[in-house]
Amino acid sequence: MPSQFGPPIDLSDLANFQQADLRPRRPVFVGRVSTKDNQNPASSIPRQVVLASERLEPGEEFVAFYWDVESGMLPPEMRGLGPQEMYDALSVPTPRDGGLQDLVDRAEHLGVTHVLAERSDRVARAMLTTLTVEHQLQQAGVEVVYANEPVGGTESGRLRARRSSQVDAEIYRTTLMEMSTGGQIQHAINGWNHGYPPYPYVAVIDEHAPAQERGRFGVNRPKRKLEPHPDSRRFEAARELCRLRREEHLKAADIIAILAAEPDLYPIEDRWTHNRVEGLIANPKLTGYQVYNRKASRTGREGFSRLNPVSKWVWSPTVVHEPVISLQEWKQAQEVTAGLRAGQAGGPLLRIRAAAGQLGLTVTPVGSSDSHTLYRIGGRQVALPTPIPDMVVQQVIEDMESAT
Repeated sequence: MPSQFGPPIDLSDLANFQQADLRPRRPVFVGRVSTKDNQNPASSIPRQVVLASERLEPGEEFVAFYWDVESGMLPPEMRGLGPQEMYDALSVPTPRDGGLQDLVDRAEHLGVTHVLAERSDRVARAMLTTLTVEHQLQQAGVEVVYANEPVGGTESGRLRARRSSQVDAEIYRTTLMEMSTGGQIQHAINGWNHGYPPYPYVAVIDEHAPAQERGRFGVNRPKRKLEPHPDSRRFEAARELCRLRREEHLKAADIIAILAAEPDLYPIEDRWTHNRVEGLIANPKLTGYQVYNRKASRTGREGFSRLNPVSKWVWSPTVVHEPVISLQEWKQAQEVTAGLRAGQAGGPLLRIRAAAGQLGLTVTPVGSSDSHTLYRIGGRQVALPTPIPDMVVQQVIEDMESAT
C-alpha cells in the first residue's frame, strides 16, 4: 500500500520508487472437509473454491489445488493418507494436487506466492496447527489469505480478525470434543460396547436400547452389547490364558506355546500372537464391566495408540455382560504382568514347567477348586495347593526326575 505521506514532487521515475517482486504471482487453493460420509466433498470443496477465488487478482486463476478429506483436529502430517482411489471415488470436480502437508513441503519449490482458503479452520481447527502452517509458509515467502477476513484497514485489525477466527475454531473444536467424550462416557456407563469385541465375545444389537431416530446424516448406528461367543471354547481359552499369567507367571511366548499345542481346546483365527495374548490379559472387559478410554488413538503418530492411565478409564457401575474372570483375578494378572516386565523371577509353576520341559513332559491343568489345582504331568495327575510352597515345587521336580 502506498504511503499517504508522499514526496513533495513526483519521484515515480526513480528505479527504487517501488519494490520489484521478480516472482510472478502463483496463488494456490487450500481446503478441507471433515468426512466423506457426513459431508459431501463434491459440493463443499467447489463451494470453498468459489469463496476463496474472490481474493484472486482480476484475471487470475489458481495454479494448483490442495485439499483433504480429514478431520481438522489432525496435524498436517496425518492428513491426506487415504488412497488416491478414495479421492477418485468422491467425484469432486475440483482437481487435487495433494493435501495440506504436500502444500507445505512443495510451496517454495513450486514458487507459490499466495495460499487462499475460505477461512482458517479449513487449514485446521487447532490454533497451534494453523499458526505453525502459516509460519512455515511465511518462511518460504508465501502469504496466507482467508476469504472471510476484511480487506483494507490496519494490519492490527486484520490480525485481530484472524486470531479471533482461529480462537473461535479452537473453542468449537474443544466443545465438540467435550460433547463427544460425554456421549461416549454415557455409552460405556450404559453397558454398550466400543470397538471390536474381545476374543471370547461377540457384539450384538441391544434390542432394549432406546430407539434411535434418524439423524441429520442418516440412521444412527445401533447400540451393541457383548455376549459370549457361540464357540464356548473361546471363553475357556481366555480364562486359561489369564490363569497362566496370574498363577503360573508365564510370559507371552510360553502361553502361546501352551495354547498352540492344543488347537482343539484353544481355537484362534490364524494363530496366537504376542499382541493377542497380552491384549487379552490386559483387557478389563473380561471382568464383565464395560470400560472406555483405555487408549488415546489420536497421538499424531500413524498407527500408534497411547495407553491412558487406569485412573482415566471409564467403568460401567455394574457388571453388564458375562465375565470371563473376576475383577480381583484381573487385577492380580496385571500385577504379575508388571512384575514380569520389571524382570522379577517366575512363579512356582513356571519352575515346574521348566523342569518338565527339560524332561520332555507337559504340564496341563485338569480341574481346580478354591484351594487346589489338579495338573496332568506326563502320565500322572498331581494336585497342587494355591499358592504352591517352594518345598512342594522342589518335591514335584524331584518326583518327575526320579520317575524318568
